[in-house]
Amino acid sequence: MIAPELLAQVRRIEIMTGRLVTETLAGEYLSVFKGRGMEFAEVREYVPGDDVRAIDWNVTARTGRPHVRQYAEERELTVAIACDLSRSQFFGTATRLKKEVAAELSAVLALSALHNNDKAGLFVFTEDVEEYIPPKKGRRHVLHLIREVLAYQPRRRGTRIGRSLETMVKVLKRRCILFLISDFRDTDFEGPLRLAALKHDVIPVVVSDPRETTLPALGAFLDLEDPESGRRFLIDAGSPALLEQHQHKESERLRRLEDFFGRCGLDFIRISTDRPYLDPIIRFFRQRARRLRR
Repeated sequence: MIAPELLAQVRRIEIMTGRLVTETLAGEYLSVFKGRGMEFAEVREYVPGDDVRAIDWNVTARTGRPHVRQYAEERELTVAIACDLSRSQFFGTATRLKKEVAAELSAVLALSALHNNDKAGLFVFTEDVEEYIPPKKGRRHVLHLIREVLAYQPRRRGTRIGRSLETMVKVLKRRCILFLISDFRDTDFEGPLRLAALKHDVIPVVVSDPRETTLPALGAFLDLEDPESGRRFLIDAGSPALLEQHQHKESERLRRLEDFFGRCGLDFIRISTDRPYLDPIIRFFRQRARRLRR
C-alpha cells in the first residue's frame, strides 16, 4: 500500500517536471541523443533526383522499373538513471535534500526519454547496486521510477561508486545513456568510471549543497557528524582561517573531480540544492549539441 503523501509527491513531481520537459527539454534531448544508426524502412519506385546509390537492383530487376531503398533513423535509445542514495544524499540546507533533487532530476530524465519514445531504467546504489528496475517505456513505468527514488530505504550508509559501476556494466548488455547522479563523495572510482564510459555514454550529474563548501561563521564550535561513517567531530566555526581552509579543500575536491571528467572526455552536469536545476541541464544539452556539430 502506497502512502497518500508519497502519491501526492510523485504527482507533484510529474506535473512540475512534465511541464519542463514538454515546454523546454524535449527538443534539446532529441537534438543531442541520436539513434544508433539507420535501419531499412521500405522500397519505393525511383523518381528523378533520388540518389542512384540507393537503387535496389534486385527489386528493379524483378519489376522492370527502378526502385530505391529508403532508410529511417533507428531512434529508440535506452536511458539508465543511476541514483546514489547513500546517507550523504539525505542532507540539505536549502529548500530540498540532495535526495529530493535527485528524484526530480530522475523524473526529468525519465520523462524526456518517454517523450521521445525511448526506454528508461533505474539503478539505486550505495556501496553497491541495491535496486534495479529494467528499462521500459510508458508513463506508469516512469512514475514507478520516480516513486522508487522517493520511497526507497537504502540498506547501507556508504558510497562505493566504483563497485556499483562494475555491477551496472555487467547488467547493461547493450550500449545506453547512463546518467550517474551522485555527490561523488567517494574515492577510487576513476578506473571503473573510465571502463564504463568505453561501453556506455556516461554522464555524471554532481549534486551538492552550499553548506558542504561554506560553513556558517557562528563564533562557536559546531558538532558535526559524517552521515556515512557516523563519525562525529568538532569544528571551530569561530576561526576564519579554519573555515577558509575547509572551503578551499572542498572547492579543490570539486575542481579535481571536474578535471578528471574533462580528461576522460565526459560531459557532466553540476547541480546545487539552492538553485534551479533547469538551467544547468539546458546548458549541458546545448554545449553537447555544439560539440557534436563540430
